[in-house]
Amino acid sequence: MEDSGIPADEVIFQQDNDPKHTSRRAKIWFEEQDIKLLDWPAQSPDLNPIEHTWGHLKKRLSGYEKAPTGVYQLWDRVVVEWGKISVEECQKWIESMPRRI
Repeated sequence: MEDSGIPADEVIFQQDNDPKHTSRRAKIWFEEQDIKLLDWPAQSPDLNPIEHTWGHLKKRLSGYEKAPTGVYQLWDRVVVEWGKISVEECQKWIESMPRRI
């Protein structure tokens, strides 16, 4: 964290409550790394705009007539569709956050 210019003791990591993030092994790792976690209630609304971006991207990818023939074709499609996401769409997702609380 020091490389970012932010003192490590001022960093608080936020994550959702997905079971793989809250497993005993994950909790031990965060403790060993001395990483503070933000308390986040279970079943809380997802306020991270990137989640809406992923959902939008998945929807666009499912619109292709044929499934990708492999990982390289999938990657090419992701690059194309990601490039089509506008700043205005991202702003809309950010502005929707207060309505989801």
